[in-house]
Amino acid sequence: MLGSPEFPLLSKKGDFTIGGTFSIHSQISKPPLSFTDTPEPLICSRINFREFRFAQTMIFAIEEINNSSSLLPNISIGYKVFDTCGSTLPSTRAVMGAMNGHERTVGKTCSGQSSVHAIIGASESSSTIVMLQILGIFQIPVISHFATCACLSNRKDYPSFFRTIPSDYYQSRALAKLVKHFGWTWVGAIRSDNDYGNDGMATFIRAANQEGVCVEYSEAISRTDSSEEVARVVRLIRSSSARVLVAFLAQSELDILLEEALNQNLTGLQWVGSESWITAGHLANRRYSGILSGSLGFTIRKAKISGLRDFLLQVNPKFWEAAFECKFQSSALGQTQCTGSERLQDINNTFTDVSQLRISNCVYKAVYAVAHAIHNILKCGQSGDRMNQTCIWEENFEAKQVKDVNFTLQSGERVYFDGNGDPAAVYDLVNWQRNQAGDTVFVTVGNYNASEPNGKEFTMNGINITWAAESLERPQSVCSESCLPGFRQAAIKGKPICCFSCIACAAGEISNSSNSAECSRCPLEYWSNDDRSQCVPKVIEFLSFGETMGVLLTIFSLFGAGLTLVVSCVFFRFRHTPLVKASNSELSFLLLFSLSLCFLCSLTFMGQPTNWSCMLRHTTFGIAFALCMSCILAKTIAVVIAFKAKRPANTVPQCSAPLQRTSVLSCTLMQVLVCSLWLTLAPPYPNKNTAHATERIILECDLGSPVGFWAVLGYIGLLAGLCFMLAFLARKLPDNFNEAKFITFSMLIFCAVWITFIPAYVSSPGKFTVAVEIFAILSSSFGLLFCIFIPKCYILLLKPERNTKKHMMGRN
Repeated sequence: MLGSPEFPLLSKKGDFTIGGTFSIHSQISKPPLSFTDTPEPLICSRINFREFRFAQTMIFAIEEINNSSSLLPNISIGYKVFDTCGSTLPSTRAVMGAMNGHERTVGKTCSGQSSVHAIIGASESSSTIVMLQILGIFQIPVISHFATCACLSNRKDYPSFFRTIPSDYYQSRALAKLVKHFGWTWVGAIRSDNDYGNDGMATFIRAANQEGVCVEYSEAISRTDSSEEVARVVRLIRSSSARVLVAFLAQSELDILLEEALNQNLTGLQWVGSESWITAGHLANRRYSGILSGSLGFTIRKAKISGLRDFLLQVNPKFWEAAFECKFQSSALGQTQCTGSERLQDINNTFTDVSQLRISNCVYKAVYAVAHAIHNILKCGQSGDRMNQTCIWEENFEAKQVKDVNFTLQSGERVYFDGNGDPAAVYDLVNWQRNQAGDTVFVTVGNYNASEPNGKEFTMNGINITWAAESLERPQSVCSESCLPGFRQAAIKGKPICCFSCIACAAGEISNSSNSAECSRCPLEYWSNDDRSQCVPKVIEFLSFGETMGVLLTIFSLFGAGLTLVVSCVFFRFRHTPLVKASNSELSFLLLFSLSLCFLCSLTFMGQPTNWSCMLRHTTFGIAFALCMSCILAKTIAVVIAFKAKRPANTVPQCSAPLQRTSVLSCTLMQVLVCSLWLTLAPPYPNKNTAHATERIILECDLGSPVGFWAVLGYIGLLAGLCFMLAFLARKLPDNFNEAKFITFSMLIFCAVWITFIPAYVSSPGKFTVAVEIFAILSSSFGLLFCIFIPKCYILLLKPERNTKKHMMGRN
């Protein structure tokens, strides 16, 4: 079956004429150009059954409208169907033939009117662009059923263009979301080297980059390429590491690529296809099953057109000859002659297959769009339900009439155009699967609706997917293996973003999903677990009674308090002896009482800090030690007065007793005043310290006012310094039991402990700060107890012969 672009293959006259441009043939023979004779017409061959079905669908829709009593009544629509041969040069000749007609009109006046009022087509974006460059001057509407290039949405360049198939702008973005959905971040890309492939692939690559998908290679092929060039592209595909191939190809380029793929045994790839070929029935055969099995791709939704199959079976003789490979007229030897008894119902090809009416439905909608635009113009004068027959037809049928159409087909599908002349972008995701008979079928496994909110456009319907090589396991196509939770991606210099190394998250940071670009820092009171995959509450740290250190300090504290009680009992038992009397029994018991408080106040520093415990621990500590130092100071003063007084010895105790009580009380009350001011103005409070240790929370008592704390500690130091100074001066007084000497030793220990406490306290971390403070309290308390009272207990219990007044006075 041969055709020429200049002449209509199929035509019929009518009141209005719709032109149709389809790639009915897929091969073109270019005649020699002598430049001396009129060029011979281009001859097209090798019929494309799918495109011929599109042409027949246009005719079917026109006949259906002509037979309608509601749409364009009493108005007939004619048609002229031209063959573009799938190329731009024949498309130019076809559109010129559609506008001017093929009759030679030398010597006649040009009417300036086109022979067609609108054109349906073409099937390729490049051919459509060539047609629009001519038709746009005359504002003749072009409604394409298959030209999907996003560039055609430019109303400035193509104001008379409309289409019933969505723009590739949406399909390319849908393909990017598809590969991202299945985790394919490392893909190859191949496209047709024309407006359709180049523009669609450019949009896909931009959208893929936004989705975090990298393209390992992007190659373009044309059906006019040499076999060596096609072989080079296939070798590149075979040698690449990407296991997913996005093919934005027209059918003609795909046919060439598949043949070379068969020669090189290219298998095991997951194909992701564009709508131009993903539902092409002639590809779904056993010849290509090893290559294309499991393919995925978006296509427009299929529809049912009632009565179309019966109409398709009524074709002209030329198609009959092509379908059955026979001739009605006698021909050369070996050529089968058609008998006329052949049945189209008995053959199975893409022309008679109406199970996947997708693009055919776009042709059907395009014809109805033109009819409704004409119908709306003819409604200029109406009276009730009857059309005003005096309505005058405006000859200039332009694009603005098509722009306003909005109607619903009998199938319930709504047809309209947006501001760019595009329809609503709604796709089905189809998967190539085998049925029980072993044939390849196109199964809808998902949907894409561009009008849905961002992130909800793409949905899966739960049907199992067949993958490449009919595998049940989804193929993996990544440049680098996924980073597990707890790791982040780190870019590799000189490589695409999809090629990365996995770096473990730092302490305190997590990544709770695979392939995290960055690790996120845990909130202030949380810390990362060992796997760095989730944030867990930080360990709360404080010096508790249950831990080993707490137990030991508690034991020493209670032991010191108990030992003090024992000493008190010993002193009470020997309270009437000269040694106890000489030691000023009243101050001794008060000192023992204060020492027991010093031992016990260390317990308030342990356990979980609360408001009361924080205030109690420092005030108890300050007042207890102030009382202790006041007693020692009074004892020291009493010793000095006893030996320095010029009065009789028997008058000294009576004079010194009130002085001692007054000094102890006044010194202690001074500390009470300091503590009261501290608690009133800025009391200590429990605080969660997260700055000192990042991996844990130190629950501690904040001093509230450091001035208050150091004032309490400084006051104790002042009293201790006075005690040490007075005791040191009285250390050589004549006495067999010189108490000043022991007070001097105790003050040396006390001062040494608290001087070393200051740097240790400042530098100790966490709960060890509290432990250092408790250690200082216990050490100084034990130092006072041992230096002042243990020597006396030794005499009281083990050397009673020295517990006499004569011995105390140094007399034999």
